[in-house]
Amino acid sequence: MQFNKFGKTGIKMSALGFGAMRLPMRSEGDKQVVDDELAIPLMRQAFDLGVNYIDTAPYYLDKLSEGAVGRAVKGYRDKVYISTKNPIENDSADDWMVRLENSLKGLDVDYIDFYHLWGIGLESFRRWESLTDGPLQAAQRAKDQGLIKHLSFSYHDKAENCPPILKSGRFDSILIQYNLLDRSNEENLAIAKENGLGVVIMGPVAGGRLGAPSDVIRGLLKNKPASTAEMALRFVLANENVDVALSGMQDLSQLEENAKIASLTGKLSEAEISHAKAMMAENAKLAKLYCTSCNYCMPCPKNINIPHIFGIMNNHRVYELTDHAKFAYGQVINGEGWVKSADATKCIECGECEVKCPQKLPIIEQLKETHAVLA
Repeated sequence: MQFNKFGKTGIKMSALGFGAMRLPMRSEGDKQVVDDELAIPLMRQAFDLGVNYIDTAPYYLDKLSEGAVGRAVKGYRDKVYISTKNPIENDSADDWMVRLENSLKGLDVDYIDFYHLWGIGLESFRRWESLTDGPLQAAQRAKDQGLIKHLSFSYHDKAENCPPILKSGRFDSILIQYNLLDRSNEENLAIAKENGLGVVIMGPVAGGRLGAPSDVIRGLLKNKPASTAEMALRFVLANENVDVALSGMQDLSQLEENAKIASLTGKLSEAEISHAKAMMAENAKLAKLYCTSCNYCMPCPKNINIPHIFGIMNNHRVYELTDHAKFAYGQVINGEGWVKSADATKCIECGECEVKCPQKLPIIEQLKETHAVLA
């Protein structure tokens, strides 16, 4: 396992982190519970392979993830750094402390190593800074009491809004998205490093999209990696401003593959990185020929999220991520997934979208094509 200097914390952190958002589950009566017979050994095997950063949150796995992590770290507490999050549901310092205490209880630990303000944005951060006794003041008191060792934040806001938070001096690390398909935060990684923050990447395989087979992605290197996921993970870890790539691993084979990648001593060369970026940029241009996701076509009177569906189609058409595209479109058909949308068959061919589309795309026909290929 490779280890990286983690900001100004003085900690050497494993290049691979364990994301406890997708642990093995099993049915117990009419509910789902964490399968401890599979999940606990899986996490402990990761620790034995050198993984020393594990990330969870209060709401993961229907509020069961923190408890499972707490059970897994028994006997490993002095070797593993625990990361969890506070959703900050209001501006109350007292309520912030209650949520922290609930996490401490759920994890069954005396302190949390890296405690995140969960999914903050610039607007909310500035509001909290203006308060005399809000979440930021509560966080400082928790640090003073030793309940948390390091204050961190996870970020989903616009990339251009991140630098003021990174430069505020309040945080020791950041959890942020970055992968081959989404490099919008690349500059923020450098700013974080310049300001002494440890950098943890969520979504290095783009929420599973880059875990699906794709000769396009594998072909970014002359010496093709064994899998699309390997290419994705190696690309992220090759960035000098990245300390940890977080992966949600559900079984031993995923863990062993990722640990092997994170143990490679030779990173991608500058030439390989430049080539990969150039090829992905060309692919992005091709994707925009089909849809730029400008959203001018929305709203659809039948609640079809046209840009979302075309984005799924581009994963198939441009990146050859066909397996994942079919899975994602299946979620649309079944009313599942994060983005809510009716499927393409609900189109009544009213033509409102085509009138508004600045590219004059044949949206109606492309919706039919998407359904025919992916349904």
